[in-house]
Amino acid sequence: MRHRCRVKKLNRPTDQRKALLRALTTELVRHGRITTTLMKAKVLRQEVEEMITLAKEGSLAARRKALGYIYDKTLVHALFEQAPTRYADRKGGYTRILHTVPRRGDNAPMAIIELV
Repeated sequence: MRHRCRVKKLNRPTDQRKALLRALTTELVRHGRITTTLMKAKVLRQEVEEMITLAKEGSLAARRKALGYIYDKTLVHALFEQAPTRYADRKGGYTRILHTVPRRGDNAPMAIIELV
């Protein structure tokens, strides 16, 4: 049964949604903090935490999986160097979502997602 095992679709086709999440993941790892809508931040959290878990594992297969997902090759190498020491004592929860004021224009709920 797959009751309640749904993917947040973000009102996009599958290919556009995957590209959006890959781009947001790349930028969050690069900058450490980005501002986006609340729903995108909640979906993005799952992807970023998976990439950091791969970086903590540090195996060749994990590195290749991360290279296939994150757009920047040098960013993946930097993540695999820094993540095992930075998140050694954490078993999860590598991101934090902070609610901000709604976006002017369409009143969409906004959030800041950052790496802890």
